[in-house]
Amino acid sequence: MNSLTIKKICFFVLFVTSLTMMAQNQNTGRVTGKVSLSGNAPAEGVSVALKGTKYSAITNENGQYEIRNIKPGSYTISIHSVGIHGQEATIVVTAKQVTTKNFALSESQEDLDEVVITKNKYKQDKPSLSLRLQTPVLEIPQNVQIVSGQTLKDQQITSMSDGVIRNVSGAVRLEHWGDLYTNITMRGSQIQAFRNGFNVVSSFWGPLTEDMSFVDHIEFVKGPAGFMLSSGDPSGLYNVVTKKPTGITKGEVSVLGGSYDFYRVSLDLDGKLDKKGKLLYRFNGTAQNKGSHRAFEHNNRYVIAPVISYQIDDKTKITAEYNFQYANMTEVGSYYVFGPASDGYATLPVGFTMTQPGLPDTNIQDHSGYFTFEHKFDDNWKLTAQTSYFKYIQQGYSSWPSMVGSDDNALGKGNIIRNVGIWDAESNMYLGQIFVNGKFNTGSVSHKILSGVDLGSKDYMADWGQSHNLDTAANPFNVYNPNYGTPSNGFPAFDHDTPLSQRAGGLYGSEYAAGYIQDELGFFQNKLRLTLAARYTWIKQTSSYDNPQEDSHITPRVGVSYSLNESTAFYGLYDQAFSPQSGVVRDGQVKPLTGNNVEFGIKKDWFDGSWNTSLSVYNILKKNELTADPRNTPNEQYKIVLGEKRAQGVEFDVRGKLFDGLNLIANYAFTESIVNKVDPLVSDATGIEKGDIVPGYAKHTANAWLNYTVQNGKLKGFGASIGGTFLDGRQTDTWSEGLQKLPSYFKLDGGLSYETGKVKVTANVFNILNKYLYSGSYYQWLDAYYWQTEAPTNFRVGVTYKF
Repeated sequence: MNSLTIKKICFFVLFVTSLTMMAQNQNTGRVTGKVSLSGNAPAEGVSVALKGTKYSAITNENGQYEIRNIKPGSYTISIHSVGIHGQEATIVVTAKQVTTKNFALSESQEDLDEVVITKNKYKQDKPSLSLRLQTPVLEIPQNVQIVSGQTLKDQQITSMSDGVIRNVSGAVRLEHWGDLYTNITMRGSQIQAFRNGFNVVSSFWGPLTEDMSFVDHIEFVKGPAGFMLSSGDPSGLYNVVTKKPTGITKGEVSVLGGSYDFYRVSLDLDGKLDKKGKLLYRFNGTAQNKGSHRAFEHNNRYVIAPVISYQIDDKTKITAEYNFQYANMTEVGSYYVFGPASDGYATLPVGFTMTQPGLPDTNIQDHSGYFTFEHKFDDNWKLTAQTSYFKYIQQGYSSWPSMVGSDDNALGKGNIIRNVGIWDAESNMYLGQIFVNGKFNTGSVSHKILSGVDLGSKDYMADWGQSHNLDTAANPFNVYNPNYGTPSNGFPAFDHDTPLSQRAGGLYGSEYAAGYIQDELGFFQNKLRLTLAARYTWIKQTSSYDNPQEDSHITPRVGVSYSLNESTAFYGLYDQAFSPQSGVVRDGQVKPLTGNNVEFGIKKDWFDGSWNTSLSVYNILKKNELTADPRNTPNEQYKIVLGEKRAQGVEFDVRGKLFDGLNLIANYAFTESIVNKVDPLVSDATGIEKGDIVPGYAKHTANAWLNYTVQNGKLKGFGASIGGTFLDGRQTDTWSEGLQKLPSYFKLDGGLSYETGKVKVTANVFNILNKYLYSGSYYQWLDAYYWQTEAPTNFRVGVTYKF
């Protein structure tokens, strides 16, 4: 059975499922009520369900709930949430009547601190449990930005590399790598990729960008975070939090279509596997076909993500999760176009391609499995242990020219010799974490304790050693008169059969073990918070497996946060980082990356927490960081060790509900990164000098996304959105600056939506102004510019049905 047949079957099954769900009959009974905490405060985010059925709801910010379309009969209604004692009652539902049932809880708001409360669809007040903290975002002495699940839906974001970063200040992707690797740059460096609290980076290129079908929300932590999340980068990280069972029986199916042969079907099922609600499940599945504005290019995805959790008793819970992503795409690099240095950037049509039709597709399999054990000793102490395994398999090709013609060489301007190299890769990661959260008081001082151990083993190997010129000097590929027939030098015949371990030219490995402890001390009824932490990390790493290096280090952390009032907090932070790096150097050895961050900021909630703002300033020093060797040729992947670099900047974010129906996300960042120190040997060999600008960031970034939904009247449920991204002072991704700079960048997007009952229709238009948008760099050894264009004006239309 070929891949096309599999694709059609997957799409057909999910599409039929969606039609079946949409055809279900609605019932006529209705149950409403309010859930209150002690003191008559509303209880938000509490699950209300009719036992043994699919009928359920979650209380809103006023503690109110409503369950519609219920068959008449007698039911047992129950409420439950983390941190409360569940209650049950018997009710009778009558056709075309409203049954009211209120609940009064003995718990206070403080008892519900573990419940992540979302006051509106764009603002989340608490980080996920995978960030290990018990502190609201407002009180954390660090810049943490959370991109909610509803934001992803409204903006029709389908993968981690598909517009997520517009929602966070200072985050850019100057080298896009298509829809393959996310590679986000923030605060002057590529930040680390995490999933459910695990660092999932095994090489510079990974991991495969996450499909949003199984993603609940995304947390961006700026600055070092090694104290709480294994090993991170001084510039920050993003943590993808996957969907988990909620205990509420519900489902959602979405069908999405758009420009360039884009169509997608996704299914989300959530519910119980037993009557008592102890055994829960969540299943997400997706089939996607994605073309491109460039001919012959595609990137198709198939995803399954089942999760099962079991509540052993009131104190103990276990969760098992598996994520599988399969990508079938054009060869890596198909999205790049090259031109001679004399012409500069963007001299060819926006849809021009250099890729060769007929090359085999590149296939990637991304497996990840998790097992989590949670145990509450009492209301103040909790133990969490989790382990994960990641397996990444890639078989395919990468394309890059071996020569670009110009007026100054014999090949001639407009002529190119295209080269295809093999890129088979495999990665294995075994990761484990165990940590304890606790709370207690010593006199008038409160304590929040976080202590734990991290263990990890990672390896990555790849074959880049086989390459083939598609064209000859006598018959090159001409960009002004392209011929996409059989290339003049024929197609490659690479060896994929010899075991990868025998032919791999890139071998990276690392092992680490760490222990840490943190105490957040609260003074003056927790108005003043002092965070003291230390982490011991041992690392063994290698780039050849022949000469592993070991090192260890203690990294301290000191943070101060002060609440001027309930809605305003100031903070200061000093933090250090110590983490392994992956890469091969020509001479010497790869050392762990070290660095520190000094940061100050202010956070404020406005109008009873409906929306918030944050402002931060920082200074980061990094030592021993690996960066691409400017002397690399197409088949070389060498790195150099940069002595020290410094990044400084200012960041501002605003997100939330300005008033009922109107939601805003906006941000701005100023970033500057330079070489602070450089080894004389490196300087002599590469020409990099102290004071040089470090490549790979934008000096100014600004984003905005405004959404309004009509709340009442005949147009109730109708919504409109508008958003833009602006970049200026863009630095290329190579040390070779060239004579031409990347221009300023502005992209405008917008959309309309309508929601009624269980159905929501969303339509978005991207690049409304139809601008020629691109990123790129100059390569000195080729004496050529390369660039990757973004799609001209395009659209997506989606229908979502909830059941």
